[in-house]
Formats: sequence, structure tokens, C-alpha cells
Amino acid sequence: MISIVEKIRESGLTIYDKIPLDRSDLYIESDELAKILSSALLGIDLTGLPIKTRSKRVNQEICRALGYPVPSSFKRGRPTFSGQNFDKYVQKAKNLQIWNEPIDITRRYVVIEQDSNFLIGRIRVVLGSELKKLDKTGKITTKFQASLKPDESVDAELVSTQDTEALNQIISHTSGAVSEDPRSSPIDSPHADQLLSIQEIYDTLLSLIGSSFQDAGADQERNRGAALHQIVCSKLGYSTFLDDGQFPDLRHQLLEVKLQTSPTIDLGLVLPSSDSFVEGLSVSGTPVRPCDIRYALFYGSIQDGLVTVEKFYLTSGQDFFSRFPQFQGKVSNGKIQIPLPKSFFSDG
Repeated sequence: MISIVEKIRESGLTIYDKIPLDRSDLYIESDELAKILSSALLGIDLTGLPIKTRSKRVNQEICRALGYPVPSSFKRGRPTFSGQNFDKYVQKAKNLQIWNEPIDITRRYVVIEQDSNFLIGRIRVVLGSELKKLDKTGKITTKFQASLKPDESVDAELVSTQDTEALNQIISHTSGAVSEDPRSSPIDSPHADQLLSIQEIYDTLLSLIGSSFQDAGADQERNRGAALHQIVCSKLGYSTFLDDGQFPDLRHQLLEVKLQTSPTIDLGLVLPSSDSFVEGLSVSGTPVRPCDIRYALFYGSIQDGLVTVEKFYLTSGQDFFSRFPQFQGKVSNGKIQIPLPKSFFSDG
């Protein structure tokens, strides 16, 4: 059987090329990535190398290990290995430093140990969502944001009349797919024969306009959102409400739900238009990207202890910024400092 490294070598792709949707077999899962890099890089001597030279040397060795051609120089930008969606960090100290950007919860971080003799030691691959849990300082708090400007003459908008091409190829347009299987949970992995189309989701949730629910309180934005989330789950036919805090909210329908009581849309650390794979999320073997996710935005008002839904918008991540302009601004020159626990490498 041809190894994944050999497949990558034969594909002719570079570390900057996105993996084609029909070649998901070229994507190296995190556990396998750690094994390949550990086998290839263990014991490499970095003695006396300046930081930039050390970084370039390690990048070159990673390219060779994974079957990619070694570029004469490495482009600026994040992630460095954009094709496989990861950045690498060589650590002699237990203080991981990430400069000028927030932790991307969908990106992989390859953390490489350099021992006291300047030799490469253990290697661990962690998802940004795992790394985020270790972030005690949060020095860079920049988050993606966008603007929602309601059209007073329209109560509902289906921004994307169709799902993305990738999702359209695998989705089953079977009405009532959820309600036919009461065992389905909102946080289950999606199945092609149970996924509603974006049009079907729109038609189902349209009746929520004008509905009201109890306001959890002025400082309870998260709980207000959870209340709406529960209503949406019920409307889509789920017999139970579950929320594990993962992206997207309704994993089973690839649906992110947002309650807006102001024009500012907080997107957190996931850029809706991103075409990077979401780790561990696929439908019938096809990886899912943030741009494939469906975003349901409910614009509401609060009065007399009730939240009332006034407007409803539904869009794919791919079309998100065509309707909701992204906030722009300079990123401060700072760093996130994450103290790695003593057991960090052994836990992997």
C-alpha cells in the first residue's frame, strides 16, 4: 500500500497548496502527523543555530518528512504549512509564544521539544482548541467581528440560495430527515442522509420570526443564546437539547446559531470564509470547512423581560461576508504566552 507521504510526493503539491476536495486522502490526521514527524526529526542537532536559521532548518526537515518539495525560502504568513493547516514551534523552554495573532481553534500546532543538548526530542500535535485551554494570559484578544445592518423592509433573508458546491455533492435533500430518527442528537456527527439543505433549514426556522422567550438577564448574553439554541433544536425536530460548546453549535446539521441584539456580530476565532478543514468534522468521509457551515442569525429586541425575534438571516460561511461586512483593523504587535505543563509532551 502506498504511504500517505508517497502520495503527497507524487501529487506535486507544495506546503502552500490547499488539498483538493477530491484528494482528502492527502490530509494527514494529527496522530499520524505526530508519528511521522517524531520518527523523522528525533535527534536532529540544532546546536549553535540562530533562531531564524533553526526555524528554517526544522521547516526543511518537516517538508522532507511529509513528502513536500523544500522551497528555497519560506513565505511569511500563517499557518506556515497551510496545505496541512499547521504551524510549528520549537521549544527549549516551557513557555510557548504565539506572536501577533490569536489562537486559531481550527489550526494544528506542532510543538517540538529541544532538549538541553539542542537535540530535537519529543513532538506533540495539538489542535488550537486544546491549546486555548492552556492560555492563561490572553494577551492578544483580537476576535473576528462583522456588522449586521438590518433592512427595515425585510424580515428574513436567505443569503445563500444553495449550500457550497462541496456540501451539495454529498447532501441528501430529504425533508424531515431529523424527525424520522428521534435518536439523533444536535451534537452527533453529521450524516449525509440526515442533513437538511440550507433551503430546508431556512423554511423550517422562518416561523421563529415574532416568537419570544424569557430574557436571562442583562449580563447573561451566553444564556440568552443558549435559550435560542434550544428553541432552534426543537424546531428542527430534535427531541433533546445538547450543547458541548464545540463549533458549530448544531454539529448534526453543520449549523451555527447566533442571537443578535446589536449590529456587531462576534465570530470568535473562526473565520466563516475559511477553507481550512475543521479537525474531526466530516460527512461521508468528506472533510468539512468553515465555509461549508450554515450560519443562522436571529436579530432580536429585549423588552419587559422577553427576547423577541424580529429578523432572521441564513447564509453559508462562504457567502457570509458578502452580506455582513467584516470589521477591519490593525493587529497589535504582541504575543500570547502559554506556560506548558510539565506533562505536556508525555500527555501526547
